[in-house]
Amino acid sequence: MFGRRIAIYLNITTILLRMADRIGTGSGILDRLLEGGYEKGIITTIYGPAGSGKTNLCMLCVKEVAEEGKTVIYVDTEGSFSVDRFMQVCKNYKKVLERIMLLRPVSFLEQKKALNELRKIVNEQIGLIVVDTISTFYRLEVGDGRESIYDTNRQFGQQLSALFEIASKNNIPVLVTSQVYSSMKGDDSEIRIVGGDILRHSSKCMIELKKENGNRSAVIIYHRSIPEGKKVVFRITESGIAAV
Repeated sequence: MFGRRIAIYLNITTILLRMADRIGTGSGILDRLLEGGYEKGIITTIYGPAGSGKTNLCMLCVKEVAEEGKTVIYVDTEGSFSVDRFMQVCKNYKKVLERIMLLRPVSFLEQKKALNELRKIVNEQIGLIVVDTISTFYRLEVGDGRESIYDTNRQFGQQLSALFEIASKNNIPVLVTSQVYSSMKGDDSEIRIVGGDILRHSSKCMIELKKENGNRSAVIIYHRSIPEGKKVVFRITESGIAAV
């Protein structure tokens, strides 16, 4: 009996410690998937095709953090952050919007400068950094061909290193989103993430979003403590997302 009590105590302690090292996702569905939320001090990458829900998931987390009184830095490279959509997701949007610092770089170089500048402005009031989508300009640079792929990859790696340094030193979560593309492999096509190994090496958590018969699914691809392949299915609603 005494041993069982110790086991229960240790289990509760583990859960509490894990929750203390996470922030809520803004959705009970995703909190369950991630066993408490997004981890602090690391980069979490969410990737998937257009319309799979990447920006919606980011907005839900922004709402969660900003409603707790923290400031959020949101780097929007595609103009995906819609105030109208955010007003649907967050009923308390007037106060919350005041706590969002929105940056909109228009080139790979501007993105690099913006991420480097974050080192100077991040303080204890910052609760979350979002980069949506981190691979937009990287993809354009690779496709343009003006610089070698090696140089572009090196610069992209430096940008992610800056984010990882900020996350780990300040113990705050960084969410980045990325696009996917179809690569032919023999007779089959394979879905791959833009940014590939560079993003994988920088991220401690990777979540793939998929479209499934009008719904969406979120699948754990890599996590330090959650089994790969763990999955939830959801649908996008006016106020956010809902379980199917």
